[in-house]
Amino acid sequence: MFYLVSREALPEVLKKAVDAKQLLEQNRVRNTTEAIKAVNISRGAFYKYRDLIKPFHQHGSNKRYTFFLVVKDITGVLSEILSALADEKVNILTINQNIPINSTANITITVDILEAGVTPEALITKLGKINGVKKIDIVSA
Repeated sequence: MFYLVSREALPEVLKKAVDAKQLLEQNRVRNTTEAIKAVNISRGAFYKYRDLIKPFHQHGSNKRYTFFLVVKDITGVLSEILSALADEKVNILTINQNIPINSTANITITVDILEAGVTPEALITKLGKINGVKKIDIVSA
């Protein structure tokens, strides 16, 4: 059975196991010993949890994600969002923007990142920096 749990709710040891795995995957360390030292976790704890916990975007092989954005009703916000996705070589599958109410609009964008080589978290960070984007979440993976 699987659960989707916020990182903030996890015990520190599980967070450190994920962080060590990411250091290894991103080639920021040479080996497991360096990774576990960098995050201050025991070798036993790392090996115990490394295969049991994964970031949300790694569950399964799906590379399609649906993002839900709340944006201010400002000219060009959607254009900037689409440009940012194009810069990352993300394949946009669908876009739905609702009519703005109370100076905010909801946008749902489904993308395929298989060829892009970018993580959903990186996209959230990049899109979140765009002026006018108030909120962004992954609603489907």
